[in-house]
Amino acid sequence: MEAAYHDDEWGVPVHDDRKLFEFITLEGAQAGLSWRTVLAKREAYRRAFHDWDIARIARMKDAELEKLLEPESGIVRNRLKVFSVRRNALAVLALIKAHGSFDAYLWGFVGGKPLANKPKGPGEVPARTELSDRLSKALQKADLSFVGSTIMYAFMQAVGMVDDHMQDCWRRKKK
Repeated sequence: MEAAYHDDEWGVPVHDDRKLFEFITLEGAQAGLSWRTVLAKREAYRRAFHDWDIARIARMKDAELEKLLEPESGIVRNRLKVFSVRRNALAVLALIKAHGSFDAYLWGFVGGKPLANKPKGPGEVPARTELSDRLSKALQKADLSFVGSTIMYAFMQAVGMVDDHMQDCWRRKKK
């Protein structure tokens, strides 16, 4: 599961607003947990949050969100994380209105193209950077939650805004 995620998705530039919203949600859900746990619940998240339809998520009622706190939902049942998805959807809709797309807003932080780092090993990959600090603060100012700097750096890696594939990784060599 994790190998397929790395091979097929991680670090590949994402420009679709729904997919970006999915990743920002999953990265926030992962806080304090393993990525394996979140990946195992990914399909349940898609079902729970209407295949990442941002406008539909923004209209979810408290009762719908409360139902997601039940074991049958299959997602991480943390009240703050679950309710943050609607809050974040509302904030992202405002960003889309102001910037044309969530994609344009986010990728503006890296000048529209991936920043390529060249780590030789995992010890050379930071947990956060000045850029993830700026993105985190901007998103918090826009009223998103679960978007701390470390979460945002992981998000930027996942959606290809930052390329942290190791120098000897086949994904880097494929580019």
